[in-house]
Amino acid sequence: MKISVVGIGPGSLDEMTPRARLAIENAEVVAGYNTYIKLIEKIIGGKKVIGRAMMQEVERCKLAIEEALSGKNVVVVSSGDAGIYGMAGLVVEMILNLPEDKQPQFEVIAGVSAVNAAAAILGAPLMNDFAVISLSDLMTPWEVIKRRVRAAAQGDFVIALYNPKSKRRVTQLQDVQKILLEYREKNTPVGIVTNAGRVGESKIISTLENFTREDVNMFSLVLIGNSQTFVKAGFMLTPRGYNL
Repeated sequence: MKISVVGIGPGSLDEMTPRARLAIENAEVVAGYNTYIKLIEKIIGGKKVIGRAMMQEVERCKLAIEEALSGKNVVVVSSGDAGIYGMAGLVVEMILNLPEDKQPQFEVIAGVSAVNAAAAILGAPLMNDFAVISLSDLMTPWEVIKRRVRAAAQGDFVIALYNPKSKRRVTQLQDVQKILLEYREKNTPVGIVTNAGRVGESKIISTLENFTREDVNMFSLVLIGNSQTFVKAGFMLTPRGYNL
């Protein structure tokens, strides 16, 4: 019995690691958010699928662990990397909460995170220190998120924003913009990549002053440059510091 938590990458099968694909192909049961299951349906075949909607993560993981305890090889899939806003933490925590003699064998298989995919599309914006912050306040209070944004701004980190905007959260991105404008020039480059590695992929390069006017949604990743980031020939670059 074994359970593998797999990062399937940003969406395209071409950007899935060979190890992740092999784990899915060798599994008997595949569990995941319905949207992510659909992205990999070509390699699932006739396997048993535990598909659930958003906000049903605990139930999904519980069922997956039960399947592993029954003797099956199970994979729990996350988009991007399972350990970055994915399912790895929940699965591992639930397993380690079981009595030691009842714990199935488990592994976490890394994947290409959205921040990596978006950065590659934009050019090379992550060549120096950066911070990754989710604007979703479902698990983290908004005041805590704002403190983290301010700390990253003060530290002059390039900032990657996950879950930047949803139908319910429509003002948070403007709040972040206001905080950052206290510390950064209004012409600081901001890259927006939507559907990275998926059908409908798009790239926009804007500025800190104007980026909130662009189309941003839950399938977007926003990358905000630091004081050294610049744009040239349509690409966003943060220098590493080499003497050229």
